Amino acid sequence: MPEEREFLSLIESAAHNLLDAARSLEAMFEDYTDSAEKWRKIREAEHQGDAITHNIMKKLNQTFIPFIDRQNLHALTSALDDVVDFIEAAASRMVLYKIEQPTSESREMVTLIVASAEQVAKAVSQLPRLDTVQEICVEINRLENEADDLYRRAIAGLFEGEQPILEVTKWKEIYELLEGVTDRCEDVANVVETIVLKHA
Repeated sequence: MPEEREFLSLIESAAHNLLDAARSLEAMFEDYTDSAEKWRKIREAEHQGDAITHNIMKKLNQTFIPFIDRQNLHALTSALDDVVDFIEAAASRMVLYKIEQPTSESREMVTLIVASAEQVAKAVSQLPRLDTVQEICVEINRLENEADDLYRRAIAGLFEGEQPILEVTKWKEIYELLEGVTDRCEDVANVVETIVLKHA
């Protein structure tokens, strides 16, 4: 159906925009020069994500879509948008808190974010077929667990030695936001799995 193709195309656009934002965050952390300009690029992706979300929600209120439950489509759209919001929030703190260089732990977390974003884009692109989605969702969950373990180690590391309290406070929030990105990716995976189970 044309409506089905249109919605799937919009959802895929949201997922690819999410992946672009994740890769821009990786570029920022790998080459930490001109960070304000790199943040601006991520903000553009966040605005683009908002526009796609608005478009999907508007069409959702105007169209009957029999292939995916309206509530699930709303949840999937919101979950994809949340991932980009968290990516932008993490990038903004790097600039606003005048972070001099990313830590090795933050770079590792960003690597996991990109891997999760790639899996999210793959899962969403499989949605019409629903055949390999569950194993992709399992991988997203595995990456989230890995990010969770890394987050705990990073937080523990902040409280070792004699680090200035202001630096500890800044990095604690940045780590929370980075780990939050993989949490939001897991939310996407959970909605996708719900859709798959309803169509099984």
